[in-house]
Amino acid sequence: MERVQVTHSNELTRGDSTEGIRRDRAFKEEDAVVSRSTVSPGIMSAWHHHGSRSLYGYLVVGRFRLEFGPNGSRSVDLNPGDFFRVPVGLVHRDVNPDAVVDAVIVNVAIGEGPAVVNVNEP
Repeated sequence: MERVQVTHSNELTRGDSTEGIRRDRAFKEEDAVVSRSTVSPGIMSAWHHHGSRSLYGYLVVGRFRLEFGPNGSRSVDLNPGDFFRVPVGLVHRDVNPDAVVDAVIVNVAIGEGPAVVNVNEP
């Protein structure tokens, strides 16, 4: 019989990461990765994309900005409760504009291949 699988917060494993972001993985299957990302106050991550995976996210706490486009010329700002989607292959970086509070994001990466591909620039 199938049963509900639970990963408690103290059982998360370190996920693939980008400088400036801590990713803790809850579940990993061939076509999906579910994780929690934490971006410390004032941090701007390195540039990266999610390979052939689409990334869906939900901002749990804090403030969060995603920068993308030529030289990072475009951005979206999120507040707690907001959802977002990063399309396959879109180079971006994560920014926490808050000086005090961590940004905590729940992510679901759907597709195959590496969950994170770090790059030098957009």
